[in-house]
Amino acid sequence: MRNERGRFITLEGVDGAGKSTHAPWIAEAIRARGFSVTATREPGGTPLGEQLRDLLLRMPMTHDTEALLMFAARREHVEQVIRPALARGDWIVCDRFTDATYAYQGGGHGVSRARIAELEHFVHADCQPDLTVLFDVPLAVSRQRLQRAEAAGHRLDKFESEQQEFFERVRAAYLERAAAEPARFRVVDSSRSVPDVRAELSAVLDGL
Repeated sequence: MRNERGRFITLEGVDGAGKSTHAPWIAEAIRARGFSVTATREPGGTPLGEQLRDLLLRMPMTHDTEALLMFAARREHVEQVIRPALARGDWIVCDRFTDATYAYQGGGHGVSRARIAELEHFVHADCQPDLTVLFDVPLAVSRQRLQRAEAAGHRLDKFESEQQEFFERVRAAYLERAAAEPARFRVVDSSRSVPDVRAELSAVLDGL
């Protein structure tokens, strides 16, 4: 009987890096190993969070407001979904978490890291991922993927529509965080084929 605390896995990367492609597969791979899984996303994950997500992805606002709304959605998510799931022994697979705020609002938009850290401490100081998979691709690859998605009918949100320089800062911020916390992060080259990426992900899950 599995009654221990669950594990908290977050998936990160620039838009077009492949998170959404692999997230359902990761959840199924964990279920196949005998664990109950809660799959969720940020911003979102709760009714309020999903409404805030729509605002965050579509509405223009100051960068500080953006960061505050991200953490407002995150507070609900942590209290309503993440903590209860971990307590009952679920493994959580979450598409983005606070590393995304450091990368997008911090690295991309210049919000103070100290300010983000204060919000992180207030919202979830004692609730941190056990593993963060950073899907990393050259920006030319992510751009091509977004263009293909747009051509297929996907409406780009305001982040996906940002310029190259923005994504350069975001990717640099992600890689900097991964270098600072190597025990938590696994950087996966997701420019490779889907089978190659999933073979590496399977090994990562076995290790956890």
